[in-house]
Amino acid sequence: MSVFKRDNSWWIDFTTPNGERIRHSARTADRQLAEEYHDRLKTRYWEIQRLGVKPERSWQEAVIRWIKETDHKADHHNDVAKLRWLDQHLGHLNLSQINRETIDKVAAIKRKDASASTANHYLALIRAILRRARDDWEWIDHVPKVRLFPITDRRVRWITQDEASRLLFELPTHLRDMAAFTLATGLRQSNVSYLRWDQVDMQRCTAWIHHDQAKARRAIAVPLNADALSVLKRRHGQHDEWVFTYNDKPVERCSTKAWYAALERAGIENFRWHDLRHTWASWHVQAGTSMQELMELGSWRSFEMVHRYAHLASDHLLAAASRINGTNVARPRLVSGL
Repeated sequence: MSVFKRDNSWWIDFTTPNGERIRHSARTADRQLAEEYHDRLKTRYWEIQRLGVKPERSWQEAVIRWIKETDHKADHHNDVAKLRWLDQHLGHLNLSQINRETIDKVAAIKRKDASASTANHYLALIRAILRRARDDWEWIDHVPKVRLFPITDRRVRWITQDEASRLLFELPTHLRDMAAFTLATGLRQSNVSYLRWDQVDMQRCTAWIHHDQAKARRAIAVPLNADALSVLKRRHGQHDEWVFTYNDKPVERCSTKAWYAALERAGIENFRWHDLRHTWASWHVQAGTSMQELMELGSWRSFEMVHRYAHLASDHLLAAASRINGTNVARPRLVSGL
């Protein structure tokens, strides 16, 4: 048996059916354990090279490959953050060990400290990686069913202009300017955080987001209204490269302690930074902006994505509702003979 001792550790040494030499430490000082490891590994190579059995792949291997293959995504950094959290639960497992029970346990843990919608983002990422491991990489033959949490509340969270004024007053300067610019343009947080001066033309009242910075991977033209221009004028000259900075660096995270403290002082509950974009869209609809215009302004890919704001504007239906004015439905019926 090709097991030998070197220093204080046992080593294994054998040749696979394909002629590959395997020689490395068994990482144990126990000969019996080293022999068992040798036998299992030799058998495994035989199954892979002679019988066509797929080699075991770990979750960490899948994560590394996923990160490399998806680094073009606009929200790539969000995937990386989610994968860091998932590592504590899945990082020690092979893909073949990740079953429905394992995923359900991860889902339950995440649901304790996050909304159903947020937990679903983590579950969807697990599902996407496992499906790619099956369909593209051919590492596994089966993907367990991933059950998402039902989302019953799809209400759009937005605040009034009075609430927005209170919030802006309570925010520190750098977050105040970013929030005010978001309320004026509807841009996503990452696009505001990393907006550069060479993407702004105040003379033409426009800014632009390059295609590789946009979520939909399409360049965005951003018309700048008076409120947006006012913010830019305040920021002009504070940094040569970036529009919005804190300590001379772009503001990577906006949902900080300062943000939540400002919300509390302003008396606003259940409000995320992304809800500033919902607020911008809601204000537009209430001011008469059409769904088609809003879709273009917000760079949404389909009408369905802006239809969630449609209930905030009923003015366009008033004419239709008025067509049956004069009917007897709302009039009291007179009883004859009285």
